[in-house]
Amino acid sequence: MSAPRVPRLAALRYRTHVQQLDRAPACARGPQDVAVLDAGVQDTGPDGALWALALRGLDVRAGAWPDALALAWTVRGAPHAYRRADLVDVERALRPWSAEDAAKRVFDAARPLRAGGIDPRDALAAAARALRDVVDEPRPKGEVSTAMTARMPEPYLRWCRPCGTTHMYEQTFRLAALHAGLELEPGTSPPVLRRVPGWPHDAVARTDAAPPGGPHDLVRTALRFLGPTTPRRVAAFLDSPVRDVTARWPDDVVEVDVDGERADVLAEDLDALRTATAAADGPVVRLLGPFDLFLQARDRTLLVPDTARHRALWPTLGRPGAVLRDGEVVGTWRPRARGRRLALELDPWEPWDAATRAAVDTEHERLAAFRGVHAA
Repeated sequence: MSAPRVPRLAALRYRTHVQQLDRAPACARGPQDVAVLDAGVQDTGPDGALWALALRGLDVRAGAWPDALALAWTVRGAPHAYRRADLVDVERALRPWSAEDAAKRVFDAARPLRAGGIDPRDALAAAARALRDVVDEPRPKGEVSTAMTARMPEPYLRWCRPCGTTHMYEQTFRLAALHAGLELEPGTSPPVLRRVPGWPHDAVARTDAAPPGGPHDLVRTALRFLGPTTPRRVAAFLDSPVRDVTARWPDDVVEVDVDGERADVLAEDLDALRTATAAADGPVVRLLGPFDLFLQARDRTLLVPDTARHRALWPTLGRPGAVLRDGEVVGTWRPRARGRRLALELDPWEPWDAATRAAVDTEHERLAAFRGVHAA
């Protein structure tokens, strides 16, 4: 039987819907009603996790973190927001699946660890135990880093030319933090680490991987929110080996053909994918933050077929936000703050009709209100 054919735009509209980008403002009943918190919401830049959650219907404002949300270094070592009640399950889901997986996640720290005869999983556990001892009260990252450098042996340390000092490899430090039961204090720069209240003692520095399909399973949530996709693309998204992702690939998937490329979608999501259409009351227009989950998918040619645009949307430094219309990226935006007024620098990739321009203006007002300023 041939794989069901899915047009590219249907796949993108499906992602818009499953990520709840088509919801009305402030319609969510709370964090429990925002689906992408199952996967974590990256908090990078001034319009980070809270703006991403506002776009998905949560009534939040810049800098005002609800008590029900927590922030931790997780996937790719980046800070992500989660429901506080889910943190124990999130930590378990994040335990490496193999020594190779742990090595891939810690990047350049793997070589000196292995040269010293240390399994990267054991390294994360050792770093977690030390971090737990060091962070006995809220402490800024620099202070914690200095204490960790004094505690950890040579294979954990490197000379940092920009800092002009020796300290721990960054990814080992970051990825061990949640395994130590530590969270980040929102709004702090440099970040302040603190203990998660009520963290179970027996969850500190555990190395036994969670079975596939458990709560917050990294592969399954990636399939849900970034599907249709492949093990290779999910592995790139997670910074994990393709072999480990393939071994944990769910059985309940259906292969589809997205404009000539084979990919999988969860069977329970197939109907939603097949029927993904434009909103009945007009195209959904959103100002996505630079690190919004929608833009994190590794099938960039699906998101933006014109590869000449990739450098503009995903530069190495200084990413812009994306103007999303009906599942398509149709331009970029950058904030230009002037006192209590917020202007936008817009780069339309195609002529925008009057309806799109009006919708962008509405979203501009929404972003300004989120920041507590006026649109300029």
